[in-house]
Amino acid sequence: METSANTTATTEFVSVPLDEFFDTSETENPLQIGIVVLTPKQRAMVDDLSQKLTFIRPDYLEILKRRMDDLQSLAASIARFPSLLERATLVGGVRTPQELIESLINHTPEGDAMLQLPSKSTLGRGFLVAKIHTFSSLTKLSKEAALDAKITQTFQDETVSMMFLLLAEDVYLNMIRDNSIEMNFRRQLALSLLLLWEHRADQNITDISPVLQSVWQARRRLAPAFGTMMGTSELIMISMQMDEQWAKFIKAKLSVPDVSQAMEEFLFGLSYEQVQQLKATLREKGIAAIGRDEVSSFLGQHIKTDVSLDYRDFYTQYSLRRDNARARARFGLPGPHKTLEDYFIRFVMELNQEKQNNDIYAK
Repeated sequence: METSANTTATTEFVSVPLDEFFDTSETENPLQIGIVVLTPKQRAMVDDLSQKLTFIRPDYLEILKRRMDDLQSLAASIARFPSLLERATLVGGVRTPQELIESLINHTPEGDAMLQLPSKSTLGRGFLVAKIHTFSSLTKLSKEAALDAKITQTFQDETVSMMFLLLAEDVYLNMIRDNSIEMNFRRQLALSLLLLWEHRADQNITDISPVLQSVWQARRRLAPAFGTMMGTSELIMISMQMDEQWAKFIKAKLSVPDVSQAMEEFLFGLSYEQVQQLKATLREKGIAAIGRDEVSSFLGQHIKTDVSLDYRDFYTQYSLRRDNARARARFGLPGPHKTLEDYFIRFVMELNQEKQNNDIYAK
């Protein structure tokens, strides 16, 4: 089986190029088999870093080598499991990609479906987490080596971008389960999920992640007044200047109650229930608005309302909103039944699908 990982271990380190960690043919054929250990952009980043460390910090160069070797070995091990994009003969019978797609659409249960999913999906998620931590370490390494700040920022941005791939798995599964979405589109989503599992790369999310990251940064710069929810309009005005797709999303969807409620959760770092409780409390006390540092005392529990740019904080906040949304949907409770990321990614993918259809008809 052809994979993107080179299964031959190396005993000596060559600083550049790092071709053994990436097969360029993978980007030419989306159905190529195997995990993408390094994308072309990531390969260029690591090559550049290794060149610079060769002259100034050879000890750090050895750290980089070990991390790359670890990723390579992990990808090679996962590659031994049957591809999700090929017909495979398993103990229980023959499995085809088409059968996997139909199973995801019709038989994926609510709750944690980990034991219902292919082994390669779970193993690949572990690989992606290891890769995220690796790039986070390289961010710190480049900073400690006193390299150009642009290099450090590039590694930090790439780390955050990969974090969005973890988020994308959840979003794809949510949309695949959504009976309100047209069946053919759900099948396309399922194929996108198989491709993500197989390669641990996804061009849709690569394009979308900078937008969500920019909105997160805008959220951090704002100091909304809790209670009046002042700050929402500022975020909308700032973010609409950042990206055409995001501006279209705001104009088309923010009037939908679920979307606006999901936006409030994203902006204020509070659940829908906490927002409603805070509003009611402030009305009862005749208080117009309070600051971030006062939220915990008014709600009677510790609330983390400060925001950092750490990718782990972003994912933690997202996972809390995701779990709350799923619980509301399961029990039919008021409030958003999806996250802001769910709504935005679905909107972008539907726009892309519409564009593809128009291009086909134009021909």
